[in-house]
This record gives sequence, C-alpha cells and structure tokens, in this order.
Amino acid sequence: MNQMKKTLLLLVAICFIKTSYNAQGYEIKLNFKGCKDTMLFLVKYQFDQQYIADTCKKVKNGVAVFKGKNELEKGVYTLVSQEKSIYFDLFINENQKFGITCYMTDLVNTLKSTGNKENEQFFAYIKYITNKNQEFGKFREQTKGKSKEDSAKYMTEKLKALNDDVKKFEGDFMQKVKGTFIYDVLNLKTEKEAAEIPKAKNGRPDSVYQYYYYKNHYWDGVDFKDERIVRTPFFDDRIKKYFDNVIVQHPDTVSLEIDKILNGKCTEGNLVYNLLIGHFTYKYEQSKIMGFDKVFCHLGRNYIVNGRAKAVYTEETVQKIKERTDIVCNLLIDAKVSELYMIDTTYARRVLKMGFDTAKTSGGVTTLYQKNLEKLTPMFRTLYQITNKYTILVFWASDCGHCQTEMPKLHKALEAIKGKVDYKVFAVNTKENVDEWTKFIIDKKLTDFIHVFDPIHLNNLKDRFDIYSTPVIYILDKDKRIKGKRIGTEQVVDLLNMFENIEKANKK
Repeated sequence: MNQMKKTLLLLVAICFIKTSYNAQGYEIKLNFKGCKDTMLFLVKYQFDQQYIADTCKKVKNGVAVFKGKNELEKGVYTLVSQEKSIYFDLFINENQKFGITCYMTDLVNTLKSTGNKENEQFFAYIKYITNKNQEFGKFREQTKGKSKEDSAKYMTEKLKALNDDVKKFEGDFMQKVKGTFIYDVLNLKTEKEAAEIPKAKNGRPDSVYQYYYYKNHYWDGVDFKDERIVRTPFFDDRIKKYFDNVIVQHPDTVSLEIDKILNGKCTEGNLVYNLLIGHFTYKYEQSKIMGFDKVFCHLGRNYIVNGRAKAVYTEETVQKIKERTDIVCNLLIDAKVSELYMIDTTYARRVLKMGFDTAKTSGGVTTLYQKNLEKLTPMFRTLYQITNKYTILVFWASDCGHCQTEMPKLHKALEAIKGKVDYKVFAVNTKENVDEWTKFIIDKKLTDFIHVFDPIHLNNLKDRFDIYSTPVIYILDKDKRIKGKRIGTEQVVDLLNMFENIEKANKK
C-alpha cells in the first residue's frame, strides 16, 4: 500500500510549522484485535517527515485510546507499532471523536470505523485496491508451467482487465467523494493523463501533446491554500516529481515554476507557502547540479531577504542566508569574476621576507603593503593578464591530501588537449607554506601551470570564490566569465571539449 511507504522519523517540528488548537479535543478509540503491542503511536505526516502526535502507553489486548483536550491538526495520520512499523493510515479532520476496529489476522479487510464517514470510505478504498494487488499476485502464480510467450500473453490480458477494473472503481469512487478531503488526498496521487491523444506526423501518438497535457494539468484539483495537503503521504512526492522529472531542468525554468506556485497558488504566510520556501531553499542551496545555485539566489533575494519568509526563518538565519546569497550570486554561471592580484612562486620568499608571514593583524599587513607597494607592484601576477581562450582557475593547498591526488590528475588529463584547446591554468595555493608548495610543484612536474598565492591577503579568496574545501575548480572564458564551476578534475577536459564543439556547431 502507498500509505506504508514512509519511514518513521521521530523528529521535533521545525519553527515554521503552525499549531492551532480547539478546545473540543479529540478521542480516538481503537480495538485492534490480536495486536500484541503494549504501546502505539499516532503519527502525522508533514511533507516528507513524520512526527509523533500522541502515544498510547496502556495498550491491552489491542485496545487503545488516543485522547487530548485540544484538537489535532487536520490531515492524514498513521498508526505505528512499538517496533516503528506502520499499520494503516487514517483521516483526522473535522470529526475527531470516533472508533476503529480491525483484526490483526486480516488487517485491511476488517478495518471499520464507527462515527467517522471519511474513514469508512477510505478503508473501503484501501480494501479494494489491496485486494486487486493481491489478485495480480495470484495471476503471476497461475503462469507457472506456461511458456514464456503464453505467460506474457496471459499476464497482459489479465493486467489490462485488472487496470480497467481499478480505473473504473477509482473514477466512480472519486465522483462519490468529490468535494471532500478524501478526494483532495487521493487526487494528489492521481496522474492527469490525456484520454484522447492525437497522432503525430509519423502516425504515432503525439508525445509532445501528451507531455504538455500532463504538465498543464499536473496540479488540477490541488488546493495550495488548504494547509491539510502537507499532512498527507502524497504531497511531497507530487512536489518533488514535478520539479525533478516533469519540468525542464534549467534554473530559470525552475525559478519560474516556483514563482507560479508560491505567488499564484499559495497564500503568503500559510503553512504550505512557508514549508515550500523552506524545502526549495534547502534543496537548491544543496544542489550538486552546476548552475542550480541560481535558484537559491532567486529564493534568497525574492522571498527571504526581502521579508517574505518571516515565519520560516529567524532574523539571525535570514542574515546568514543573505550573506550566503551575496557570495553565491556573484559566482553564477556567466558571471564575470573580478581581478586577482597574486604573487608568483618566483617571488614568494622575497615577499615573505618583507614581514607578511609574521604580521599579526590586518592593520599590520596594510602597513607592510603600503610600505612595500613599489617593490610589490612588478611582482603581481594577475588573472586578467591571461589572454588564453579559457582559464582554468584552481584553488588548492599543497598540504591537502585530496589536492595532492587531484592536481597531478588534472595535469595529466590536460595533456590530451594540449595544443588543441587554448587554455591556461591559474593555480592558487590557499596556504603560505612556500617550501612544501614549491617542492610539490617540482616533484610532480606541474610547471605548465601558473602558480600563485596571496601572502598579502588582498583578495578575500574564501568569500569571493566560496572556498570551504579544496580543490575548487572554475573554468573561465576569455572575458573571465564563469562557464564551469566546482567541478571535478575529470570533468575539466570534457567541458572544454564541449564548449569547443558548441562553438563549432554555432558557426555552421
């Protein structure tokens, strides 16, 4: 059953989950015949998490009562055993005083609710679907001894008949419960596919028509203003599927679709709106897909920093998101990086002897810089001095174990395109361990790279290039615009070749 797909997570609610109370309270009486548990949990769905709403610690012979003075938040809940396995889902909505009986020996077929029509209807639905699934399993058993061809034909016929039965049942059931919360919940898992599909020029069903019909009707019947939908087992899957599999995977498209939901379908400040802002912000700030940090920037600037997510984040967190946004938004694909003033290995010891290695404060560094500016100026090796078509900007540290592996790998990989692609490597050592650094360069024969470091601390490398671990690799074009970032050494050559092929294709 779909309702048994979740893993129980015993978590505390995050700050933006609202709680409303009603003095009428709730009382749910269970007669779970044959159940050996001495404790049962009543657990609510909350997007992709689950939280314990109540615990009955006095279960005897399967009889349990969940009771409280204040009403529970409306939505779908699940009954969980003391071993944390899920028994079945139930609806807790307007009517919060009702009973449920069932037998452990045949749980689904014996589920009954007294005093709650929603659960009566829902249990009938579960019973039908579960029995149809079991029927399908029996058909598989009946193919034993048949040839592969006969088995396939038999299963195809049976499956079609089964699907037709289920489709008719679900259609009739949905009509029967239309306008109720059961309809809203089951609608979340119902795929909206075109019934009549026109033919394409090749005579086959028009896949483009199918896609746009599916996308345009994906949210039919989903009320984002109803906070109950987040307390169902299907809403999170619906959201994730749409943004991961249905829409075009491009950051601008994703941002546009988020806006359509948050601005066009949600009520600003309600639970659905707040939860989705939290979900999308985390998802795209953590995204491993290059370029999708643009979505995080969009959310940060258009919803969080400007005060449209006050119920989601504290002021302190908003400030941290602002700081993070300021860094990330300057490093988006096609953003132009500013100049870097670095010191080449050739002058490393001479610069350190000026006292930069022993300076204790930023003020001391500034004084040394001003005092030695005339000597330093000709020593600078800058990023914009590189005139090659591509600049591979690498931040690394010679005492970093991963860097010690990856830098030689990068050097070797680039040999494959040497003389074919116009590039230069600008390798920035993030430390000041000159002896170890230069020894590593010589030992590994990395002499093709321009090796620099920043003993004067002019460049604020950590924030400007978002360096929290090394190595970090960017690919810049001739104008020093970011074309690739935070990539592995094995991706560098592939990306450069891809850029070259795109350029050749565009010239045709």
